[in-house]
Amino acid sequence: MRTAIQNLEESKIREVANAGMGRGDVLAFWFGESDEQTAEFIREAAIESLRRGETFYTHNLGLPELREAVAAYTAKLHGGVDPQRIAITSGGVNALMLAVQALVDAGDEVVAVTPVWPNLTAQPAILGANVRRVSLRPRQGAWRLDLQELLDAVTPRTRVLIVNAPNNPTGWTLAREEQRAILDHCRATGTWILADEVYERLYYEETPNRCAPSFLDLATAEDRLVVVHSFSKSFLMTGWRLGWLVMPHAMTRPMGKLIEFNTSCASVFTQRAAQVAIERTEDVTPQVVSHLKLCRDTLVPLLQPLPGVEVQPARGGMYAFFKLSGCDDSLAVAKRLVAEAGLGLAPGDAFAREAQGWFRWCFASKDVARLREGVDRLAAWLAGQGELAR
Repeated sequence: MRTAIQNLEESKIREVANAGMGRGDVLAFWFGESDEQTAEFIREAAIESLRRGETFYTHNLGLPELREAVAAYTAKLHGGVDPQRIAITSGGVNALMLAVQALVDAGDEVVAVTPVWPNLTAQPAILGANVRRVSLRPRQGAWRLDLQELLDAVTPRTRVLIVNAPNNPTGWTLAREEQRAILDHCRATGTWILADEVYERLYYEETPNRCAPSFLDLATAEDRLVVVHSFSKSFLMTGWRLGWLVMPHAMTRPMGKLIEFNTSCASVFTQRAAQVAIERTEDVTPQVVSHLKLCRDTLVPLLQPLPGVEVQPARGGMYAFFKLSGCDDSLAVAKRLVAEAGLGLAPGDAFAREAQGWFRWCFASKDVARLREGVDRLAAWLAGQGELAR
């Protein structure tokens, strides 16, 4: 087996979850998904497709009608996008991996903004790239970007810059002027931007198009920009495994070949469900965002008064990312919380070394009472920990 694969670090999120799987007394907030089911009309579209017998292969790049629907959806948010720039993928993770496979050779330099979901730094490492990390910096519970530090890190040697904003786990979001500076700089260095924007609709600031700033608002159709999206978060479709890519025209045909050698195509019935979901976005996403804002605004004020806790409301995403004073091993404490408090959180060091002592709490809960109960369990556990809670 290749050394790069043997050296892959196991998911610390999964490690914590595995410690609590099968325990009915654990309140689980470790994974990045809502506990609310996909809307019935979306599920019915998949069922009808199966009843019609749509169980065969389809186009590598996705159903033409779904690509057109995604392009129309994108145009409403960010201006016109040709359907020929869209590829449907078997999940957002698959979209990210396809983009990395298309852009990165062994030995290439990749710069990634961290803390970040570990897949984004693991994928280029799998392909033998050298991954450099530029860290956000925490300030009073909120994480911020040193823009000049990032620009200095991206040079003509940098093949790809990976940016996830709104960010998992911190909730950090790029400002428009930061995006413009990054795009201009990467044009000058010849660096590709791989923008993971799957949380763009889960955004709690007032904007005309009700989503976070996107590189698509600024870039031309032929810029070295690949944007990754997913149906998982804002459409409540995590288990459906469906995403999409927006890329320059010149990438589309090669991407179709690459999809062929990965998954061949996404299943037809899931694409039928996705088409209905995206065409009826207003029947799903605004309600999802409104409820998540309620969840955020319930959880964070309850966490803030706890001894040793440092946290600020996230501008985007579905997570509260908080620091616990006195904690020098997030993984060990997360396992203890499962075992001793029946509370399942993701350890901060799963996302970056600089997030040691931090914890990610997914607040996408259908019942906000679960969030209150979780805080009660954390508070009771902290009360018995002495120095850790001071």
